Amino acid sequence: MTKWLPPYGYTCTVQHFQPRVGGTFQMTFHRFSSGHAHSFGGEFLELTPHQRIRYSDRFDDPNMPGELHVCVDLIEVSCGTELRVAQSGIPEMIPLEMCHLGWQASLAQLALLVEADQP
Repeated sequence: MTKWLPPYGYTCTVQHFQPRVGGTFQMTFHRFSSGHAHSFGGEFLELTPHQRIRYSDRFDDPNMPGELHVCVDLIEVSCGTELRVAQSGIPEMIPLEMCHLGWQASLAQLALLVEADQP
């Protein structure tokens, strides 16, 4: 996850990660160019192998209150897997377009890892 989840220009440190229903996670994204960091964490609400990941997410920054909910669905299609991401509860200070761009960057990096043509 530290290789693909942070958007371009960020690195990631995972403080803990318990991938089970009721398990929690905590991580920090570091902006490579400025050194600025933001931490966040949440709880796994649903894990259905090969189908769905649903979790909550909270930023540690008090200026970004509330709880996000993220649902990732994996749908088998004839040419591979369709991935659908839905988010709700996004803090007002985060433009929706930035969420979209962030996920696009993360998924592009994931594709490079899982679809890489290794010699």
